[in-house]
Amino acid sequence: MRHVFPELWNLEQRFGSLISGAIQSKFSVKKGTASGMKDSSAKTKHKRGSFSFLGGMQTLTNALCNELGKDELKLQSKVLELSCGCSANSSLDNWSLSYELDNKKLSCEKSFDALIVTAPLSDVKQMNVTRRGSRFPLDFIPEVSYLPMSVIITTFRRENVKRPLEGFGVLVPSKEQQNGLRTLGTLFSSMMFPDRAPSDVYLYTTFVGGSRNRELAKASRDELKQIVTSDLRQLLGAEGEPAFLNHFFWGKAFPLYGHNYGSVIEAIDKMEKDLPGFFYAGNHKGGLSVGKAISSGCQAADLVISYLDSCSDAKGNT
Repeated sequence: MRHVFPELWNLEQRFGSLISGAIQSKFSVKKGTASGMKDSSAKTKHKRGSFSFLGGMQTLTNALCNELGKDELKLQSKVLELSCGCSANSSLDNWSLSYELDNKKLSCEKSFDALIVTAPLSDVKQMNVTRRGSRFPLDFIPEVSYLPMSVIITTFRRENVKRPLEGFGVLVPSKEQQNGLRTLGTLFSSMMFPDRAPSDVYLYTTFVGGSRNRELAKASRDELKQIVTSDLRQLLGAEGEPAFLNHFFWGKAFPLYGHNYGSVIEAIDKMEKDLPGFFYAGNHKGGLSVGKAISSGCQAADLVISYLDSCSDAKGNT
């Protein structure tokens, strides 16, 4: 709970229970508003909910790619080595890296004052990291379990969906497996984001796998099609075959926040403490959602800026 839903955990720690915390925190906000004492965070606080972009979430990654430029972006590459060393021209430790592309080992021509790593910890653990000429062992990083996930995108013509429920979507409890439901849940994508599909169809995003059905996540496209179609027939009265279907599989969709996950956070903190200019971001800390991952990246960027500013100030005082 502490690492998956940090806000809820903090409420429980502060007020003794989630219900009491929710009530008292809401009352405090209303009291502050009534007295006219709004701080800057209260003024800028936005209502929580789902968010996306016209054209889908890929709009964000496309914008980042365009900003970086194709010459600065290395896709389909595996980082092999990270090296942190001193530079004669800078007071900062600088980072260099080598990577594999098309079975060839390449070295990045540039060096960097700071580094933000977002790779899964299982991949980080395989990297050869050196600090000022000496190997920096990563054996303190604990094993992290990852859950596989298949995501199936389907559309059905509106007249073929007899119970088109409105809302965010539906989660399927594990006990519903006894009734033949094998998916984890379905998002009503065209309900949330009308621009995602033509007006005469419903667009659904269905999830299969996770901790409940690890092996099922690896099933063939045809088998997953049958499972999803069957579940949507039971849940929504979707008749016939989907007009469109697409399938994505991730063998390591997200890390499993287990009971001993605090040791993972401690390992991340140790890397950031012992490796100057090294920062870690992503869904391994702070939460699994897209919003949490973006927030983690923004926080890492702020830490890099603070780090570079502090190093610049230290240089100016010498």
